[in-house]
Formats: sequence, C-alpha cells, structure tokens
Amino acid sequence: MNSDNIIKLHEVRQPSGNVPVERAERERILYAVRDYIEDNSLVCPLSMDELREHSAGVVEVCRADDKYMDFVAVLINNETWRDTLAKIPFNKRLLLLPKCLRNHAKCRGQFDEFGLICDHCGNCMIDDLKTQAEKIGYAVLIAEGSPIVMSLIASGKIEAVVGVSCLSVLERTFPYMEAGAVPGIAIPLLMEGCVDTSVDADWIWEAIYLSSEEIGSRINLDDMRKEVQSWFSEESLNSLLQINDTATEALAVKWLGGEGKRWRPFLAACAYEALADDMPDVDLLPAGLKKAAVAVECFHKASLIHDDIEDGDVLRYGEKTLHVAEGVAVALNVGDLLLGEGYRLLAECGAEPKVTAAMLAVASRGHRRLCIGQGDELMWAREPAAMNQRQVIEIFRKKTSPAFAVALKIGALYAGAGDDVIKVLDEYSDALGVAYQIRDDIDDFSLSKDGGGVESLRPSLLLSLAYHQAEGDDKKLLGSVWDCSVDLKSAGADVRGVIERLGVMDKAFVMMESYKGQALGTLAALKSPALKGLLRRMVYKIFNDTNIMGCCNDDKTGSG
Repeated sequence: MNSDNIIKLHEVRQPSGNVPVERAERERILYAVRDYIEDNSLVCPLSMDELREHSAGVVEVCRADDKYMDFVAVLINNETWRDTLAKIPFNKRLLLLPKCLRNHAKCRGQFDEFGLICDHCGNCMIDDLKTQAEKIGYAVLIAEGSPIVMSLIASGKIEAVVGVSCLSVLERTFPYMEAGAVPGIAIPLLMEGCVDTSVDADWIWEAIYLSSEEIGSRINLDDMRKEVQSWFSEESLNSLLQINDTATEALAVKWLGGEGKRWRPFLAACAYEALADDMPDVDLLPAGLKKAAVAVECFHKASLIHDDIEDGDVLRYGEKTLHVAEGVAVALNVGDLLLGEGYRLLAECGAEPKVTAAMLAVASRGHRRLCIGQGDELMWAREPAAMNQRQVIEIFRKKTSPAFAVALKIGALYAGAGDDVIKVLDEYSDALGVAYQIRDDIDDFSLSKDGGGVESLRPSLLLSLAYHQAEGDDKKLLGSVWDCSVDLKSAGADVRGVIERLGVMDKAFVMMESYKGQALGTLAALKSPALKGLLRRMVYKIFNDTNIMGCCNDDKTGSG
C-alpha cells in the first residue's frame, strides 16, 4: 500500500484531535464496499494485488477521493473476512493494540519482550479495551510489528486477529496473515506518528464483540426507523390519542407530531423486536406496542415543554418554544396532558396486568428520577458554586440515563422480559447516559466558536475537571465562572485557553470511553444474541451521530 495515501488526522477529525466529526463519507464508502463485494462475489482470502485492484474498483464506483485507496482496501479485506471471523470463538482470537495509543506523558506501563504491560492507570483507552476483551476470552497484545506477533500469526496458535495499527504496519503484517489465511479485521489509526495516536474506539468495540449469533439475529434498523416515524403522522396520532375537538388536544398532537428523530419510541420498538420469540416484520408489530412506544415519546415531549419554561428558552427545533408561542400557562397544561396521555396509553396497551403494572412503574420511576436530577440543577442555579466530578456525574446520571432506561425497559417488558434483563438494561443505561452527557460536554466545547461551551448555566464536567486541577489566576477565573460573578460569554475564550492548557479534554474523552466500556461490559450477562447485538449497535450509533438521545436538555435547535 502506498504510504502517501494514509488518511491524515485533519481530514477526518476536528482540530482538537479528540472528538470524531461527521463520518458520513466513511459509511458511504463502507456501503459501497459491501455492494461491490456482493456484486463481484469476492471470496476471502484476497491477495494484496487483488485488494489493490478491487480497491480501485470501489473508488471508481462510489467516486471517492483517490487518497482513500488504501483505506478502501482495508475495508474490503475486513468485509470479506467478517462472517468467517464472527464464527470463531472469542478465546481463539487475538486483539492487537499499538503502544502508541497510550498517553505517552502519563502512562505507567512497563515494556517487556512481548510489548506493553498495562498498569490500568485509566489515562488512555487501552485499559478498557484490554480489560473488556480479556473478560470475554481474547488474548491481548499491546505491540506492533514485534516478533511475537508475527510468530503467533505464522504458527497458527491463533485463529483470528482484530488489529489496530497505522496503514503502513498493517501492510507489513498482511503477508503473514495472507500466508496463513488468518481471518482478520483491521482498524486503521486516525493519525500518523508513533506517539499519542488516536483511533475510532466504536469501530474497535464492534469488531471485538462480532459474533455469528448476533449477525444472524440483526434487526433491520432502517425499516424499524421508518415504521416508528409513521406512528407520528397527524392521522395516526389523532386515532391513537382519541382526540376530541379542543384547542389543548390540538396543540398536544401538533407538538408530539412535530420535529424529532423519535429515538425513544424507536428504542422501545427495537427492544421488543430483539426479545420477541418470532421477531415479526416491522409492519406486523402488535398494536399495543405502538401505544407503549408512543407513550415514551409523550413523556419526552412533555419534559421538553417543561424544561424550556424552566430554562427560559425561546427556541426549540428552530421555532418558538411552546410557552413563548402560547403562554406559560397553556404550555404547562399541554405538557401535563401529554404526561397523562403517556400513562393512559401504557395502561391501555393490552399487556398482561402484571406487565402493565411493571411498565407503569418503570415510567413513573424514570419520571421521578429525571425530575430530581433537573431539580438538583435548578437548585444549584439559585446559588451556583463549583461542583466536583462526582457531583456533576451524579446529575448526568439522573437526568440522562432515564432517557435510555425507560424506553428500553418498556419495550423489553412488553416482550415478556424478566428481572434479569431489566437489571442489565438499568446498568447499561446508567453507564451509557453518563457517557452520552460527557460527549455532550465535549461537543459543546469543541463546537463553540468563542465561548468555549461555557455560555449555558449548567454543571459541566470540563469545568469541574479544570477547576479542581487549576491553580492561581486560572482557578480564580474558573471559580468566577462557576459562581456566575463574571459574564459567561466574555470569559469563554479565557476559559477555553485554561481547559486546553490543562489537557482536560483528553481526560474527559478517556472518561467517556470508560463509561462506554462499562455499558458494553454489562451486556455479558444477557442471553439474547439479538438484544446484545442491538445494544452494542446502539452504542456505536449514538456516539457516531449528534443529538440522538439527549435528555430534557435536547439541542434547543436540533431534533431529539
């Protein structure tokens, strides 16, 4: 492979080097690769010459830039081996990680003849990747190009490799895998250099957990998404909500059927589909499930109305918020009506009495927890002061985790899930909600043009980490931001400078990856391959897209 074609960091990531940007081009190329493999009946193993030939073919077909030629070759090799690797037990696989993924300045690991011995210091993603992979049976090496890796591949002691490295090292390793016909999935690094490199962690997680059971029970998410969207047409809602001719009900239907990606009802429907015995086609889903899923969206849209009033926001989805357009009293009443409709729909969804009671309990507990989290934030806003990391994380846990948990648990309960599944969904949602909110903080900082993402008066993990690490004038500045004694917008650029100097983004990113790893780790207890696969795919999807779930603080101008 030509090293001139290695994808440069600035072409696929934001200048901060920490936050993945839009990956639409990579996904477009991946779909083109899959279509090309099917159209041309490609069969593994492919030689290097064959990969180069087919890579050129894909680039031509999908009109991609020639600079992606080697990247396409890696994808072709991965996709041709994908089903074969999925059938190989985890304890027969090797996870190969490069030592350059470590935090060079803070790493406490030591080296021996086999590579890096991780000290589990938590300063980089290697710890989580190694721990989770070994837990399910992988052998893990943190080295690249070392004799032990080559000898393992050549000896046949391993049956498959999931490897992370730069394209040049992948090229050097390829002949050994080709000669031994070793199935492999390769994840290229997103930047050049041998120190403090970066990689798409979601891609690694997906490859680590790839299994034939999950491939065979994958839900068609695109079809499910379209079906769920259809439930929110005006005609469908008027029928479902049993609307009478009143202005209040009309406003409720308009708000419920307005902008939004419907991620909560989508998750509820997917959880049901994954656990249903016969996995029915999406157009044959039970009518009662539709009621339960729409109920979840009723709760969400009500929380947005109330949150906009509490925060004094004037725009939502790019239009006037309901209380600005119709008045606070009317907006409060519409929100309350949606809450009532949500509970009515659950009560009348046709489930067994015991299941109905469990779904109502899930909804009410989630509602209660979200309100307590929102209340903590509102009380803090009365007398704002610096929060420590634990306090900020706890608010994240209360405000965002219920958004995942309620949707997933209602869908699972409707499918007949037992306490063991519900327990896993609780733990999964808890960790995922925190990870999501950390990502939201990182995005706020990265995407803010001048204010550093601190213009909004709300607890911020980045500010917390920076404040407790800063000294002298920097600490005074951050303290004045926390207690609102300084104008947030005018101080934003200075705060950005402090956060960048202290390397806070790196620590926040590692924390986010750690919570994502925790969420994935909870899935080991599940016995349903379809549900396992769904929840893993949700992690990748959520962190590869923007404004997917949110909480009561959904993007004020986006969709949620």
